[in-house]
Amino acid sequence: MPINGHPLLEYWLKGLISLGIGHILVNVHSHRAKVLGFLARDEFLTSVKPVYEPRLLGTAGTLRANTDFFRDRSVLLIHADNWCHCDFRSFIDFHLEKRLPHCPITMMTFDSDNPSSCGVVETDRNGVVIAFHEKVSDPPSNRANAAVYMVEPEVLQWLESEPAVNDFSTEVLPNYLGRIATWHNAEIHRDIGTLSELRAAQSDLSTIPFIQENDLWQRNFEASAEFKALMEHIDPKEMSIE
Repeated sequence: MPINGHPLLEYWLKGLISLGIGHILVNVHSHRAKVLGFLARDEFLTSVKPVYEPRLLGTAGTLRANTDFFRDRSVLLIHADNWCHCDFRSFIDFHLEKRLPHCPITMMTFDSDNPSSCGVVETDRNGVVIAFHEKVSDPPSNRANAAVYMVEPEVLQWLESEPAVNDFSTEVLPNYLGRIATWHNAEIHRDIGTLSELRAAQSDLSTIPFIQENDLWQRNFEASAEFKALMEHIDPKEMSIE
């Protein structure tokens, strides 16, 4: 899915690599051939490992199935279908150095314009999650779960002992209620699953630097029928290509 002409996944990967994160796992279940072709670009070959699941294992199931890749490490877990811009270094440092010691998970939060469509969280005075409200009609606030987490090894160890647990949001998080720290993203976080949010994301780029590249993969991407069809639904005036 393009944001200002480049795939959303490209922003995630380049952002992580720029932070010095050199071990990245990408689930390529959806649109496998296209994603594998994208990941074959030279800039991703040494840092990104694709993993294919013929049948989706769930967000928690993927962590468990790749325990050896993550073992004994703090893990950054991202639902990469969201458009997000923030100080990721600050998020990571908060988890590693400032979170309360009894919290093995740090959840990124954001303020949603449509909280009834999100998973809204309640926190105590220390920012620790004490309640979840998943897509309810009258949520208590607009503070929502951004589906970006830092996770400590003890959570992965628990997953290994719970083979029936497959979904991180609905099965893992409730087990750690009262032990989930929060870090708030006050910049940009959008669910681009709607055309209106996808359109809005194009104008966000005026404040986000991005090195424009034009390799063979990018040229083929821009020439694809899917890309051209999508661009027909986005007003060029909304895009901030420079």
